[in-house]
Amino acid sequence: MALDTQKIIDDLKDASILELNDLVKAIEEEFDVKAAAPVAAAGAAGGDAAAEKDSFDVELTEAGQEKVKVIKEVRGITGLGLKDSKDLVDGAPKVIKEGVAKADADEMKSKLEAVGATVTLK
Repeated sequence: MALDTQKIIDDLKDASILELNDLVKAIEEEFDVKAAAPVAAAGAAGGDAAAEKDSFDVELTEAGQEKVKVIKEVRGITGLGLKDSKDLVDGAPKVIKEGVAKADADEMKSKLEAVGATVTLK
């Protein structure tokens, strides 16, 4: 028996939403398949790529050898006083800025890495 593809397509165009829903359920039950599984997997993969993170936390992972220079950079970035900046650097790993835009986070990271610190963007 050959399928009349065009007739099937025409019948589907004329069907109501409820009839199409019943058809999908019947096909799923008859052939033990899920119509939504491939669509959901493709949607999730595309959604992850499209939903790129837009705010970052800048974490000072390690101060490195040039601790004084790192403290100065942290002070400039955060606006904290000298003692607070020193405490933050001494307590590494610590988040020094939260919810920063990607461009700003990259700039902070490059400034801190230029003076020998290790920085992680989360």
